[in-house]
Amino acid sequence: MSDRSKKIFFALVVIVPFLIYCFYYYGMMIKNAPYRFSDFDSMSIQYGPVDSLVNKYDSKTGDYQYVNKRDSLVKMHLRLTQDDLLYLHRKAADLGFWDFPANELADTAKGRKDKSIRYIIEFKYKKKSKRVVFDSEYVGDPRLIDANKNLIKEIEQSLLTAEERLKK
Repeated sequence: MSDRSKKIFFALVVIVPFLIYCFYYYGMMIKNAPYRFSDFDSMSIQYGPVDSLVNKYDSKTGDYQYVNKRDSLVKMHLRLTQDDLLYLHRKAADLGFWDFPANELADTAKGRKDKSIRYIIEFKYKKKSKRVVFDSEYVGDPRLIDANKNLIKEIEQSLLTAEERLKK
């Protein structure tokens, strides 16, 4: 057998089946991914002091209310674009939102719950949804806390950008 035919034989026996297997395996993983944007329904966030979550946004209805700097309740109808929602979906995936624990609550024994701000973030899809309750005084893995804060910051920034677009 010549050197060239050995390389062709090696490619046909080892490399080609490996590539076919990779395409099949990863194609099935992507196809069966639990949280796909094509199945995305809506996103909502609620936040505020633990006893009253007055700041709310729901992308399905477009209802948005928040307390401004003058302690006035502002209500408006605000729609995020598909690009905004896709960005938030991808940001949640990048930060590992799907792997966050459902409850990340502050320790009530230490009396820190009074100062805590509670965030309830929910992404809804056709077949599944993911809801995370996060307290700002939560004590846990610092990487998890940073990921939560980054996602909250991105959501608030998207809402602020959409509000500015509405005013123009």
